[in-house]
Amino acid sequence: MTARILVVDDDASHRAMLTAVLSAEGYQVQEADDGDAACRLVEKTIFDLVLMDLRMKRMHGDAAQKQIAGTSPGTPVVIMTAYGSVRSAVEALKAGAHDYLTKPIDIDELKILVSKTLHHRRLEEENLNLKERLDARFDFGDIIGRSPSMRELFETLSLVAPSEGTVLIQGESGTGKELVANAIHHNSLRRDGPFVKVNCAALPEALLENELFGHEKGAFTGATGPKKGRFQLADRGTLFLDEIAEMAPATQAKILRVLQAREFEPVGGTRTVQVDTRIISATNRNLEDEIAGGRFREDLYYRLNVVLIQVPPLRNRCADIPLLADYFLDCYAKKNHRSFKGIRPRALDLLLRYAWPGNVRELENVIERAVILSRGDMLGPEHFPDTLRGDDAHAPAKEPVLASGRSLKEVEKEMILRTLTDMGGNRTRTAETLGISRRTLQLKLKEYGLN
Repeated sequence: MTARILVVDDDASHRAMLTAVLSAEGYQVQEADDGDAACRLVEKTIFDLVLMDLRMKRMHGDAAQKQIAGTSPGTPVVIMTAYGSVRSAVEALKAGAHDYLTKPIDIDELKILVSKTLHHRRLEEENLNLKERLDARFDFGDIIGRSPSMRELFETLSLVAPSEGTVLIQGESGTGKELVANAIHHNSLRRDGPFVKVNCAALPEALLENELFGHEKGAFTGATGPKKGRFQLADRGTLFLDEIAEMAPATQAKILRVLQAREFEPVGGTRTVQVDTRIISATNRNLEDEIAGGRFREDLYYRLNVVLIQVPPLRNRCADIPLLADYFLDCYAKKNHRSFKGIRPRALDLLLRYAWPGNVRELENVIERAVILSRGDMLGPEHFPDTLRGDDAHAPAKEPVLASGRSLKEVEKEMILRTLTDMGGNRTRTAETLGISRRTLQLKLKEYGLN
C-alpha cells in the first residue's frame, strides 16, 4: 500500500516543492497550510507520516504536533525548522516528534529520513500485530519487555513452547531464566501437568541424586519408606533443572540415560521406573567451555541443547529499563502500602546509565530499596545506592551545561559528547537518553568529525 504523507507549511511555494519531491517518490501527498488545518485533516484521515513546519501563522507546529499525538498517537511527525537551535528542535522531540529537519531542506536527506521513518512505522505495526497475535495465544507471565531482543525472545518462546523439544536456557545471573522456563511450560501441551523445579547448585551430589530419582525403603540409614524423586513428580509435566553446569559427572550420566531411554532406577533399588517428562535446563555458564575443561559431558550437552534460548542481559535491552522500573515500583509500593507518582527524570537517567551486572534481579532490588527509603511520592537519585550513582554520589556538582556566554551550537555539542561519554560510547543509548533518533546523532557526530 502506498504511504500517505501530510505536508504542513504556510509557505505555499515550499509546500509545493515538498509535494512535488515526495509525489515523485511514489507517495500519496496531501497538503495543509497551517497547524490547525493539519489537525482537522488528521481527525478524518489516517496518515503514515506528517511533515510539518515549526513556525506558522495560526498554529505552530509544536502545538499541532501535541494535538496530533492525542488524535493519532501512532503517526510519526517530522518537524521542519529554519530556527536550527537546540531549544526549538529538542523541545519538539521531547514533546513526541519523531525527528526534525532544518531549512533549507536537503532533498537527499529528506528522502532518506522519510524512507527510514516509514520503514520504522511499518516495523512497529508488524511488531504490534505480532504481539497481539502472541498475546491471544500465549501468556508470558511476568516476563516484561518491548525491546527488539525481547520481542525476538517472545517469538522464539511462541514457537518452542507447544513442542516437545528439550530446551537449554542460557543467560547471566538475574536475567530471568526461571521465568522463561515457566513461560515455556505454561504455554505447552503439558500446562495441566506439574512444573517441578530443581536447583542443582543448592544440593550436594548425594542429596541431588536422591531428589531427582527418589529412593527405595532401606536405601540408606533413615530411609524408612520409598520416596518419589522429582522425575516421577514431574511425570506428564515439565522438570526444570536450574544451574545444570553444577551437576556432578556421575549424576550427569544418569540424567543422560533418562533423556535417552525415559527410565531410571531409584537410589537403592533395582526396579526400573519409566517417566514421560519434558526437561528444561538453565545455566549462566558457557557449557562449551565446561566441556573443554572436562567438567560437563558433551553427549549430555547435545541432548539438552535441542533448542537453545539466550536470555539477553539488561544492559543490552536498555529500552526496557523504564518499563521494568515502573513495574517494580508498582509492585513494591503495593506491598509496602505506599503510593508513588513515579521516578524523577534524573533518577531514571541513572538507571539508564548503569551497567546492571546483576541484571533484572539487581534492578528489582534497587527499586524495592528505594521504595522503602523514600519518604515522598517520587523516587529520586538520593534513594539509590552509591554503586548506582558512581562518582556523582559524593563529587561536587559539575559545571552546568547551560552556562551563559556560550552559543547554542557549543551547548549542543557539549551535551551530546558528554552523554556519549557517560554511555560508554554506546550510540543507541546516547540517542535514547537525549531523546533523538540514532540517525540524528550520527549526523551530529559526523559534523564534529567523529563519525
